[in-house]
Amino acid sequence: MSGRPFQLVDVFPDDPAAGGALTGNPLAVVFDADGLSTEEMQGITRWLNLSETTFLVTPTDPAADYHVRIFTLDRELPFAGHPTLGTCHAWLRRGGRPKTPGRVMQQCGVGLVEVKQGDAVLSFAAPPLIRSGPVAADLLAAIVDVLQVEPTAVLEAAWAANGPGWIMVRLADADQVLALQPKRSCDRPLDLGVVGPYPPGGPLAYEVRALFTAEAGSLREDPVTGSLNASVAQSLLAAGRVTAPYVASQGTVIGRRGRVFIDQDATGQVWVGGRSVTQFEGTTV
Repeated sequence: MSGRPFQLVDVFPDDPAAGGALTGNPLAVVFDADGLSTEEMQGITRWLNLSETTFLVTPTDPAADYHVRIFTLDRELPFAGHPTLGTCHAWLRRGGRPKTPGRVMQQCGVGLVEVKQGDAVLSFAAPPLIRSGPVAADLLAAIVDVLQVEPTAVLEAAWAANGPGWIMVRLADADQVLALQPKRSCDRPLDLGVVGPYPPGGPLAYEVRALFTAEAGSLREDPVTGSLNASVAQSLLAAGRVTAPYVASQGTVIGRRGRVFIDQDATGQVWVGGRSVTQFEGTTV
């Protein structure tokens, strides 16, 4: 794999000018990856040990500006949010020029995803949910057990899957979300997005925590998660529980300061935005 350029990008950090450097979710982006097999991509991702690593390959769709393959530590994903923004940032930084100025078209497992360029952030068009609706009673019982909360604390538990199989778990407020002390392991695969509102009128609308089952059943927390914030925004906006634009906070409990900018245009399309900053770059040996 020698000679391939790469970047390590901090995605969704707080404003670096206000001390927000290295407060988002790291992403490794590997360029010129056509010669790598799926197994090699997965092996590189495991070795780097970041939540996700992306690999840029030649597009097969003529409408695409680039084609990205997205890997977690144990599988390839058809779509993920922080890899989308971080990869787009890295592609632009390396000299990529979109076919349509100000609009970048990404090809990935779910097809084409549009990313628009703003003054300080990139924003992706939230893809449609592929699964929604309330979870079954036995799954709800498992969620309550993993989160170690009273059943009455869960105001809603519903599918919000858009690639990853997220389940949105809604609590009464941000303080309850921050106070959660979930179990360290789980005997079934779970991708949980726990959300709770901040008091009205402040700079932040919601606190978000992303908890997922990893290797050997361990329960891990993701620092900042674009795909989850996308599906949560779609669900909350549709239910009238929040109005756009708003800013969500994530990663607080694990020492991060992620900031996710949610907007909705006149057509109803939800946009998920964030800053991206390249922290390291080089070439593989």
